[in-house]
Amino acid sequence: MTDPIREFLSNKTIAVAGVSRSGGASPANSIFRKLRGAGYRVYPVNPNAETVEGVACYPDVKSLPDKADAVMIVTTPAVCEQIVRQCREAGIRHVWMHRSFGRGSVSDAAVRYCRENGISVIPGGCPMMHCEPVDFGHKCVRWVLRLLKRLPLEPQRR
Repeated sequence: MTDPIREFLSNKTIAVAGVSRSGGASPANSIFRKLRGAGYRVYPVNPNAETVEGVACYPDVKSLPDKADAVMIVTTPAVCEQIVRQCREAGIRHVWMHRSFGRGSVSDAAVRYCRENGISVIPGGCPMMHCEPVDFGHKCVRWVLRLLKRLPLEPQRR
């Protein structure tokens, strides 16, 4: 596990932005369940939901009842930019932008904003590739991303 990933996963309270009201197999909801199952305190964030999977949901990271230590972003790149600005306003110093293949949630402008504002950012990948126990599918994705040099390997701080 690389340092930025280890640092992100060392946080105990994580918000997952982009959870779906309908639940199911969406990447955000899968990450939400995985982190909860691993013992993290996890807050779902979706401005269009009051609850997600039986848990109170919040419209943005500034509305959480307790400050999150980190935010997992699983949205479109345009929404990602809004969320990283909210993170700065809320004093959140760790952000992970989900991406396995394709663009995912990563926004170059949001990555730049994080770096310019002292927010540790992981632009790509998925915590399910690192949060034990890792399922076979995510082990394979992690291997492929490492092979393609698309897995974050260097600290992303400015």
